[in-house]
Amino acid sequence: MPAVPIAPLRVLVTGSDGFVGRHLVAALTTLRPPHTIVAGSSGKNGEKPDGASLVQLDVTNVGQVREVITREQPTHLIHLAAITAVPAAQDNIRRAWDVNLGGTLNIALALMDVAPACRLLHCSSAEVYGDSFRAGVPLDETARLEPLNTYGATKAAADIMIGQMARRGLRAIRLRPFNHTGPGQSENFVIASFAAQIARIEQGLQPPVLKVGNLGSRRDFLDVRDVVDLYVRAIMRFDEIPSGSAINVASGQSYAIGDILTMLLSLSSHSIDVTQDPARARSAETDTFVSVGESALARSVLGWQPRFALRDTLQSVLDHFRGMTRHS
Repeated sequence: MPAVPIAPLRVLVTGSDGFVGRHLVAALTTLRPPHTIVAGSSGKNGEKPDGASLVQLDVTNVGQVREVITREQPTHLIHLAAITAVPAAQDNIRRAWDVNLGGTLNIALALMDVAPACRLLHCSSAEVYGDSFRAGVPLDETARLEPLNTYGATKAAADIMIGQMARRGLRAIRLRPFNHTGPGQSENFVIASFAAQIARIEQGLQPPVLKVGNLGSRRDFLDVRDVVDLYVRAIMRFDEIPSGSAINVASGQSYAIGDILTMLLSLSSHSIDVTQDPARARSAETDTFVSVGESALARSVLGWQPRFALRDTLQSVLDHFRGMTRHS
C-alpha cells in the first residue's frame, strides 16, 4: 500500500450502501492516520458505517448533490452509485440512463462549480468495451468502447463524458473494473447466484437442483478486496496520475462460468444437480463470449496486483451465504 498523505483527507463515497461501497468504506476507515469518510447513501434508512458519517445522497437529485458537496467539501469523491446489474438496467432503461449518466453529470458539474479542488474517481466498467472483446485478446485502456447492452452503454457514455470534462478542468480519473465478487454481492450476479443456491440446498431450503444460465462464457474475475485495494491506492496517488486517465482493474486471466460452478460445487459435500434456466442466460446480442483485461497500467502506476486466488474468493462468497441461510 502506498504511503498515506500527511494531510487529512475528506473522502465522499457515493453508493456507499452498495456491494463495493460497503467494502470500500470499511477499508477507508481503517487507514492511519484516520481521515474523514462520508458515506453517501440513497436509502432513506441507511445504516451508519463504523468510523464514517452518513449522508443521504441520491445522485439523480441535482439540488441534493450540490448541497452535500457544498457542505462536505470533499478532497476526494469516489463515485460508485449506479444501476450495476445488466438485467436491471435492461429492465428499466430510462432509470439506468438517469442514474448512470445523469447522476454522474450531476456529480461532475457540482464538483466543478462548488468544489473544484476535489479529485473525482469515477468507477466505470469493463462492460464499456463490449464488442471489442470479440478480438479475443486481453484489452487495455486504448480499446474502442463498443458497449453491447444498456448498462455498458450508460457506463460508456459517463466514461466519455468524464474524460471530456477532465480536459475542461475537472480533476478526475476513470477506473474500469472487470467482473468482481465477494461477500455481500447480490444474487443478480452469477457467482453470488450459484453460491446462494448451494447454501440453500445445504440447509434444505431448496431442492438439490441448481439453476444456471450460459456456462460457456469466460470472464476475468477479481475479489472485491483487490478492487477496493486499487481504489484506495488511486486515492492516495491521485496527484501522480494525469487527469482524465483511464485505468483497467483486471486479473488478465479468464475463467469459464462452468469451471467456476465446478469449483463452487467442489466446496460442498452435497450432491447437486445442475439444470439450464433460459431466463438466466443473456442473449447473444447483449453478451460477449470472452472478456479479459490487461492491467499493466494499474501495476506500473499504482503498484497494484491481485492478491486473492479465485478459489479463496469463491469460498468467502459461499461461506457468506451459508451464514445468511443459517440465520434466516
